[in-house]
Parts: sequence; C-alpha cells; structure tokens
Amino acid sequence: MLPSEYFGLSLEHEVVPPGQVLLARQTTSPWVHFIDSGRVVLGLYDGSEMSHQLGVVEGPFWLEAASAVLGLPEVVDAMSDTPVIVRRMPLPAFQRTLATLAPPARKLLQDVSRSQRQQTELAVSRLAMDAEARCARWLLNHAEQASQGVVNVLLNQRKRLIAAELGIAPETLSRVLRHLRERSLIAGSGRNLTLLDPSGLQSLAGG
Repeated sequence: MLPSEYFGLSLEHEVVPPGQVLLARQTTSPWVHFIDSGRVVLGLYDGSEMSHQLGVVEGPFWLEAASAVLGLPEVVDAMSDTPVIVRRMPLPAFQRTLATLAPPARKLLQDVSRSQRQQTELAVSRLAMDAEARCARWLLNHAEQASQGVVNVLLNQRKRLIAAELGIAPETLSRVLRHLRERSLIAGSGRNLTLLDPSGLQSLAGG
C-alpha cells in the first residue's frame, strides 16, 4: 500500500539503539518513520518503561503511518526493542506525495488508515485498564481449588508470556504481584501462588 520507493525516501539512515522512544503518543511527529530493519514495541510508555504493551512490529515497515495519512497526533508510544535502522521523511513531504495519488487510491488509503487508527484507539483504551485489575482477573480465571479450601494458581507459563497476554511489561507484572502480596491478597513465590483473599481480588478485578 505504501511502497517506500514511491515516496522517494533518502538512502541516508540512522541506527537507533534499543530503548529509544521513536514516537510519543498525543504528539505530532515532524517526521514519518520507515523502519528498514529491527524490532519496535508499541504501547503506553510511562516515562521509565513500556508499562502497557500493545504489540511488536519488525521492519521493513512504515511506523504508524496512519497518523501521518490522517494528519492526527500519534495514538501510541513506540520504542526500539533492538537496534533499529530507520529512515525519516519530513511530514510535509510525505503529505505532498500523498496528494499526488489518484483520488480513489488516496481515499482508499485514508479509509484503511482511519479503520486502523480506530482499532488502535480501542486497544489503547483497553490497555488503560488498571494493571492490578487485569492481573487480579487473570489470577481468578486460573485459580484451582485445593484441599482444605485453599485456592492456588500455578504459573505454568513464563512471566513474560503472561505479561504479554495481559498487555503489560514483565516488570509491571512483577511489581503488581509484589503489591498483591503486600496487601495480603496472595502469597507464595516462584510458580506457585495461593489466593489468600479471592473476594478481595474479585473486588479489585471489578466485581
């Protein structure tokens, strides 16, 4: 849909190390980014970590070009997860090139971009749900009744996979579990957890 050659991208590129913010949500970037290679994480950045992860994309691709097509601010944060080779095109030049497309092609591109943005906004709104509430719900959904009324949860996946399922960073999952222990809602460490207060977790999960 958006071949990089058509947009006359410069051969000049920049190597971006891991952990660099490429896009900041609710801002309008003066550049449109084309990722030649590397992996980029999309989600909500809290200033120290990508606390809520929406997804991971790998080059070659246009990085969240829908915002540039529609002339709207970024809807997600984007951070390099590996070394990334990126080429940048000034936003005005990108939009001038769009204007040269045949009207039906331009309309199709705008419609696809609008649909993609709506889906991303919906995903972001779900990510914004409190991490503790999502963790509490996950624990309740995976609880197993043991002897003498004890309720256990076996973490049979790696924490990074559970975190990805919840749409949060692994560090956030570890922090939430620590907070739940401190509040005496759960106990245990490693792969085996005990739900000390299932009703409290239910309340935290939203009923």
